[in-house]
Amino acid sequence: MATFAYVGRSKSGSVKKGELSAKTRDEAVEQLRKQNVVVTSLEEKQAGGGFKLSFGSGLSDKDLVVFTRQFGTMINAGLPLIQCLEILSTQSENAALRKAVGEVKVQVEGGATFSDSLKRHPKIFDDLYVNMVHAGEVGGLLDTILSRLSKHIEKAMKLKGQIKSAMVYPAAICGIAVIVITVLMIWVIPVFEKMFKEMSGGKMALPGPTQLVIDMSNFVQGNWYLILGAIVGLVIGIKKYYGTPQGRLAIDKFLLKVPVFGDLIRKASVAKFTRTLGTLISSGVPLLEALTICAKTSGNKVVEGALLDARVSISGGKTISEPLAKSGTFPKMVTHMIAVGESTGALDNMLGKIADFYEEEVDQAVASLTALLEPMMMVFLGVTIGFIVIAMYLPIFTMASAIG
Repeated sequence: MATFAYVGRSKSGSVKKGELSAKTRDEAVEQLRKQNVVVTSLEEKQAGGGFKLSFGSGLSDKDLVVFTRQFGTMINAGLPLIQCLEILSTQSENAALRKAVGEVKVQVEGGATFSDSLKRHPKIFDDLYVNMVHAGEVGGLLDTILSRLSKHIEKAMKLKGQIKSAMVYPAAICGIAVIVITVLMIWVIPVFEKMFKEMSGGKMALPGPTQLVIDMSNFVQGNWYLILGAIVGLVIGIKKYYGTPQGRLAIDKFLLKVPVFGDLIRKASVAKFTRTLGTLISSGVPLLEALTICAKTSGNKVVEGALLDARVSISGGKTISEPLAKSGTFPKMVTHMIAVGESTGALDNMLGKIADFYEEEVDQAVASLTALLEPMMMVFLGVTIGFIVIAMYLPIFTMASAIG
């Protein structure tokens, strides 16, 4: 029996925390579900009191898209499930995926359902994937569901790529600026300082900007290990804090309020949530289960809390749009369109339209952000390096004027 530490929400919306013993994660989740607790965080504890380290599966979204599309094509062509798994387990380029598919094939041959076999590999196939496959099995539409899944993963991959492209440019410029300034401070400015001392015999009073830059250079040279340690400590501290439920909620709230970036994150969250929920509902996954999956895969604690509150509201007989509107997390247009979708019985179609609109909004936001940041970063880099260069040449200009 393993011990699991959990964080969840009751039907009333209150936060529940504690520990329980179970053989597997699935059994732990089932125990909490029987207690009417919706799990938001579940970690297996080691005997020493620590937590097991969780490493990535080594599987990219592209690998999963190719696998899913090929699988759907084979099923649509009439190939038996076992034969499809046999082919895919040998031809996949990803080692982790090959191993997982091979194990799934063995489990299916042993009498397990396809979706239950996938569930045993959570690092490869998440809740969204497993539930959609289960709906396809039950409805006899596995090929259609797999095709829909591949399209969904492609759209999610595109959205993730847009967010990364928006973050990469400023990060690259800042990195270059740090490297250039560090090189100047440690290797270039000391040469100028030595030259000034030799030219004036150490008696020349340097201009204020020059002295400031030299003092900064001396500080960096004498305390570089402290500066590096402080940066590493800050990064580790933020990461540790973000790993706690309270820290993640606080940081996610802050990110949503950051000018420009916050708007981009909000739009991306709306696009991801509506696309995922629409795909799940149209595939036959029950609404309450679909909301739980959307909450787990939202990537933002603020959005996750709003979706879990909506789940509690629906289980109490209310609509999904009411709690989403009260949360203040989603734009009014989104909640109004969801309300219209609920009233007309076309919620999945309406969610798809919202997702299409906000994916285009993310495109425009990324383009606007890049256009805004490019001149700002260039000006920052030019002013900083220009100030250092001018400060170093001021004494030379002063001496040249004196000689003239």
